[in-house]
Amino acid sequence: MFRGARRADLDAILKIYARARQAMADSGNPTQWGDHFPPQELLEEDIDSNRLFLYLVNGELEGVFAFILGPDPTYARIEDGKWLNDTLPYGTIHRLGSDGSHRGVFAETAAWASTQCGHLRADTHAANDTMQRCMERAGFVRCGVIHVADGTPRLAYERTTK
Repeated sequence: MFRGARRADLDAILKIYARARQAMADSGNPTQWGDHFPPQELLEEDIDSNRLFLYLVNGELEGVFAFILGPDPTYARIEDGKWLNDTLPYGTIHRLGSDGSHRGVFAETAAWASTQCGHLRADTHAANDTMQRCMERAGFVRCGVIHVADGTPRLAYERTTK
């Protein structure tokens, strides 16, 4: 089940992200989120903007992510490739974190996001092999490289049902 996050969920959300940062570091990707990303202020902004969502299984929080409808400024320029469809409106999955107890959280998230918008984008760090595999298994295609706000590159993926 998916539902919008609330400020009352923040402690549990922060624990999910701490576990996700540790899992990334343990798998050889310590720099994508470092020690403190995403910051609490960004999560509060996401909650207040109704774009932070929880993935619950039997009432237990197993994942959290931002889902943003509409153009993403970091996706305006793509290098070393091109988008599959640069004319359709899209939704973007960002900042997915899992408690690690359940495989397939990205696939479940993408399936839910597809009910909101049939054209999806996401990105990940080149060292995040796990997320790359998850996106490819969920039907996303690597399209090129984008740069996030701090200028670092990310592998850009897209999936469209239209």
